[in-house]
Amino acid sequence: MGRDDQYWPERDLDSLRDAETAVGPRPPAEFLLDDPLDATEDALAGELLEVGDAPAAPPSPTKRFLARALMVAGGLLGVGVILYGADLIVSAGDVPRGVTVAGVEVGGLSRDDAEAKLRRELGPRLNAPVPIEAGDVRTTLDPAQSGLSVDWSSTVAQAGRQPLDPLDRIASFFRTREVGVVTSTDPDALHQSIARLAAERINHPPTEGSIGFVTVPGTDGGVNPYPIEPRDGQDLVDVKGAGDILRATWLDKSGVRLPVVLTPVKVTSAGVHSALERLVAPAVAKPVTLHGDGADAVLKPSAIAAALKFSPADGGALRVEADPVKLQQAVRDPLASTEKRGKDAQIVFAGGAPAVQPSEDARKIDWNRTFQPLMDVLTKPDGRDLAVRYQTTRPETTTEDANALGIKEVVGEFTTSGLSGPAATNARVMADKVNGTILRPGETFSLNARVGARSQSQGYVPAPVNEDGFGPEVIGGGSSQLATTLYNAAYFAGLTDAGHTEHSYHLDRYPAGRDAVAITADGAAADLKFNDSLKSGVAIQASVSGGSVTVKIWGTKQYRVESSTGSFSDFRPPPLQPGGPGPDCRPSGGRPGFTTTDTRVLYDVTTGAEVRRDTRTVTYGPKPAVLCGFGVSSEPGHGSETR
Repeated sequence: MGRDDQYWPERDLDSLRDAETAVGPRPPAEFLLDDPLDATEDALAGELLEVGDAPAAPPSPTKRFLARALMVAGGLLGVGVILYGADLIVSAGDVPRGVTVAGVEVGGLSRDDAEAKLRRELGPRLNAPVPIEAGDVRTTLDPAQSGLSVDWSSTVAQAGRQPLDPLDRIASFFRTREVGVVTSTDPDALHQSIARLAAERINHPPTEGSIGFVTVPGTDGGVNPYPIEPRDGQDLVDVKGAGDILRATWLDKSGVRLPVVLTPVKVTSAGVHSALERLVAPAVAKPVTLHGDGADAVLKPSAIAAALKFSPADGGALRVEADPVKLQQAVRDPLASTEKRGKDAQIVFAGGAPAVQPSEDARKIDWNRTFQPLMDVLTKPDGRDLAVRYQTTRPETTTEDANALGIKEVVGEFTTSGLSGPAATNARVMADKVNGTILRPGETFSLNARVGARSQSQGYVPAPVNEDGFGPEVIGGGSSQLATTLYNAAYFAGLTDAGHTEHSYHLDRYPAGRDAVAITADGAAADLKFNDSLKSGVAIQASVSGGSVTVKIWGTKQYRVESSTGSFSDFRPPPLQPGGPGPDCRPSGGRPGFTTTDTRVLYDVTTGAEVRRDTRTVTYGPKPAVLCGFGVSSEPGHGSETR
């Protein structure tokens, strides 16, 4: 029987109605008896009902909410404790969740399974080339040859164990942790491999931006330009540091990046392409024609390309210039006929008297002025022409200069004789080279500078070194007769001796103390120098006729010259020398050696007054006496002594 059907006395009903009026409506009896939460709330609120007492007031909404929250929290806590315990039991000994090794996920696996997975997925990489990125170089490295391998168990072990902290275990569901690979390495093999890789592939010098050219087949000098892109130089300088990086990351799927030290270039790619498009491509598109006086020359595109020079400019630009020397070489031959060589005025001896042969100005191409507008012309599609510019140069000795030298009369003259055979040929060759020499006042004459080497290419022939036929045979032997004759002509002209060497022994064809050699016993050239100390210029006239050599010095006579030879002293007898039994032996009585002094006195030709005295002491060695039929001859060496 339900509560609604229960019998209540009328007196009791009246009492209940009074109570309801005082505290508010009372919930139905069924709700009070059937809702355990309400009973719990009443118990928590301290509102316990006792039999026969009046019902207590219901709990407030806030108390009811707090009670419910505590019950839910307690339930969740209990569930969490159960799940935590279960997770500890299930994952005991496994790799922590979220762990990756070289990108391979091994979290949550047992250690054996984790190692097996790593071997399966990373193992193939052991033999695969390792991608290397170093600056602008992409290359590979052989791990096996470089001493790289993996320690699988240590790699898994470094992942650690499952954390006990509940928060860490919860967070492991939402994050990953890379632990890296434990590598087993042979350091020596690794460093050697890196050093070899750096030298052969990674390191390279800087390549400055420039422009190159390729010949176009089937064209007359056609070329196509192409850009040479700039490239920074780079060097892998830290081999040990690179080894550390490789050891740690060689199994990464993204490859290995090694740091390099860069050597930057100055020209940018934009600078290269700007120069190519604006100047170089138009410059070699067509030839350029040079118009000279009476001849033209064509500067082909290939010649233009060969002459172009490239260098860095400010702001990464590429400077373009033309090498004038290479431009000249390309067109010099066709234009050579438009130039004219200059010619000094010369003194010629026609009819026995000196005459001035007029000078001629030189006309040469002024290459700097000719090529000055070239860079502007090279940018034009048409009208690619250049006018050849010339410059005129006066000779060193002009006609006016020669006429002003005062070369009008003989101021010094000397003749020697007794010359014959190949020695006469050598003296004639030397005379031809000396003839016509002009000296200005104060200038110095040098025989070596005037005639050059005594060689067969210059026309000299082998002959005995001394003019009397004695001594070893040398190229140019006997030419000392021209030197002695020239010395004496300058002596009587009043010119100043600037250096000469006498013969090793005295030859009686020359005055004692007044001789000079042009060649030594070993074939070396000996110099003869004198200075034009006159007020006028001088010209030298030299000739060989038969066995005689004559030299005349022309100018304006300034001195009267007298010569005085002192007595001979310090005699030394000639040594005996076997000449050998052959028919080529030439017997000789020899000649004693001695010392003598020569004095030159200069008088003013106008006043007759003595101007100066020049004294020179000479010592000659003895000439050996040669006896034929007594063994092998040996010639004395060449030498002289001046005091």
